[in-house]
Amino acid sequence: MTKLLIPLAFLFLFSSCDSSEEEVIEVDIEQSAILVQFENRIDLTNLPNYANQEIPSYISKDNTTTNPITDNGSILGRVLFYDKNLSIDNTVACASCHQQSFGFSDGDIASTGVNGSTGRHSMRLVNARFADEVNFFWDERSTSLESQTTQPIQDHIEMGFSGEEGNDDISRLFEKLESIDYYNELFTFIYGDTEVNEQRMQNALGQFIRSIQSFDSKYDLGRAQVNNENTDFPNFSELENEGKALFMDRVDFNNNGVRVGGGIGCNACHRAPEFDIDPRSGNNGIIASLSGGTDTEVTRSPSLRDLFNTSGEVNGPFMHTGFSEDFEDVLDHYDNIPAAGNGLDRRLNPMGNTQNLNMTQGEKDAVIAFIKTLTGSDIYSNDKWSDPFN
Repeated sequence: MTKLLIPLAFLFLFSSCDSSEEEVIEVDIEQSAILVQFENRIDLTNLPNYANQEIPSYISKDNTTTNPITDNGSILGRVLFYDKNLSIDNTVACASCHQQSFGFSDGDIASTGVNGSTGRHSMRLVNARFADEVNFFWDERSTSLESQTTQPIQDHIEMGFSGEEGNDDISRLFEKLESIDYYNELFTFIYGDTEVNEQRMQNALGQFIRSIQSFDSKYDLGRAQVNNENTDFPNFSELENEGKALFMDRVDFNNNGVRVGGGIGCNACHRAPEFDIDPRSGNNGIIASLSGGTDTEVTRSPSLRDLFNTSGEVNGPFMHTGFSEDFEDVLDHYDNIPAAGNGLDRRLNPMGNTQNLNMTQGEKDAVIAFIKTLTGSDIYSNDKWSDPFN
């Protein structure tokens, strides 16, 4: 069999004609050239390992249902994820808002779309697969990761194929991608023909996103050496083990909702070892909206893994409002929940009162030290999750 190399950025102006007039389909090009060839290529006879990555034995949650990860599907998903041709004006890709260098989130509070800024901070995509929660977006409005992947493409602000205000709808995107040589090659390689449709795009994007995993952290090295999360990890410092105990242990409250002992109860909602969100969670008391007013529908959270990068810097601002880049501010929020009601999670409303954890500075330092142990390194440097066009 001949080795097949597919150039990933042969970028053209294409045209197609209907019965009434010539119509131009624009794709992303260098202003100074009709044809640009990038050096990066994908070798379809030697694909990266997406389907059979090592997963620790203590990881049990998996929201994959009918779309298991394959190497073929993931490589197509990777190209789609990074391709700005998926936006109406060729300026925005999925990766514009979910950047590898930020743990597949955005360093800005709101991401820039084709017609303005997003209404919420971009959620990190690390370990999206390893969670009981099957719904996606901050407000869980998507019933699966697959259906989530094409909603930003059809959002008028984000990527623009909305069918609104004179913009084409997503069916026009299918025609656009079918006019690009490398998609003809990739879709034929995977599906046997060049047809582009929403389900095929959703499956490929879903497989690529689920493949983005992080299990090479200091936490994982320690967890592999013990029987459960509640045992001191031999590779942890005293401060890190103290922070882990505070995170894992339940809180003891008095009748006024004031902590009088125990831990600080983070694990009740952000459950180790995946650190995924409990699907039964309500909102966390941050109910501001980036557009003004209130936003009480936020009940989902990404995994707490890789909140920090390998240099100890935060991977962008926290929460759906991006309210701070200082994790101590997050702890201060939970230390004194500002108000009850508006769908506040019941666990933050002990004895009918808003929670008061009375954390000391030493306890906050310990929890921050523990959270930093959840940072891996592979997701920031592994080529299989990188931009194939760059």
